[in-house]
Amino acid sequence: MKLPFCTVDVFTEQRFGGNPLAVFVDAPELPDDVMQTIAREFNLSETVFIVKPRDSRAKRRLRIFTTTRELPFAGHPTVGAAQVLVENGLAGVTGDLGSFLLEEAVGLVPINVRRQPNGAWFVQLTTATLPQQGAAAPPFAELAKLLNVAEADILQERDFPQFYGCPVPFLFVPLRDRSVLARVSVDTGISRKIRATAGSSEVFVFSYDPERPGSDIRARMFADGLGIAEDPATGAAAAAFAGYLASRAGKPDGTLRWTVEQGFEMGRPSLIFLEADVANEAVTAVRVGGTAVRVSDGTLVVG
Repeated sequence: MKLPFCTVDVFTEQRFGGNPLAVFVDAPELPDDVMQTIAREFNLSETVFIVKPRDSRAKRRLRIFTTTRELPFAGHPTVGAAQVLVENGLAGVTGDLGSFLLEEAVGLVPINVRRQPNGAWFVQLTTATLPQQGAAAPPFAELAKLLNVAEADILQERDFPQFYGCPVPFLFVPLRDRSVLARVSVDTGISRKIRATAGSSEVFVFSYDPERPGSDIRARMFADGLGIAEDPATGAAAAAFAGYLASRAGKPDGTLRWTVEQGFEMGRPSLIFLEADVANEAVTAVRVGGTAVRVSDGTLVVG
C-alpha cells in the first residue's frame, strides 16, 4: 500500500523553523498499531492522519500520534492539518476567509482561517475543552533538581509552578529570566518520579523576557513521557497555558492575548498566538493560532 504524505513546519512562516509535522491526507482506516509504527518511523513530535469524520458536521477527523502514543488533542497537528486541507482545497474555504470543524478525540474543534497579505494562511483553532487546574506541583527543591536550576531561579510569588491541562496536562514553571531558561535540562529520573505521583511530567518552562519585539513570553517544553525530549512549539500546552495566565491577569471580562516564543534554543524559532476570553474572571474560550509552511511531499510504502 502506498500512502501519500506531506510535511509542514508549524507555527512559523519559514521552512526549517517551527515544529515539523507529517500529514497523511484522507488516509484509509489503518490499524492503530500501523499508525503508531508510522509515527515512530517519522520520529517527529507528532504525525497526523486525516481520515473520514464520524460527525457529519466536521470536514475531517484527526488521529494524532507521538512516537509512543495517540493524543486526544494537540495544537500543532491541528493547525498543520487545517493548513494542508485549505491548501488542498478540501476545507470548503473560498476567498480569503473561512471556517470549518475538525473532529478529534476531545470533540469538535472549530477552525478559522484568513489569508495574510503575504499569501500565507493564518490558522486559528478554538479548543473543544477549557483549561483546568490540575494536581499540586512538586516542591520547589524537587523542581530545581528536575530542571537543573537553583531554587531561587524559580518564581514563587504571584507566578508559581502549577499543573494545568486542556485536556493534556502540563506543569508550568516560571523562571527568573531567559538566561535561566536557556540553561534548563531535564533530569529524566526525577521526571519519572513526578509522572508516577502526579500522572504527568510534561514540563513547560517560561520567562517574561522574550527575545523578539512584540512577543510576551519565552518558553520551552520537555515531554520525555510522550517520547519528546524537547518540543519546538506546543499548541496543547499553549491552550492550557491560557488558563494559567488568565488566572493571574486580574481581568474580570474581555479578551486576553499573548504571543509566545518557543523553539529558539533548538534553532527552530516558533511563534504561537494565544487568546482567552474571560467573563466573571473565568475563561470561557481559548484560541491558539499560527501559520505553517509546506516543506516536502512524498509516498510511504506500507506492507
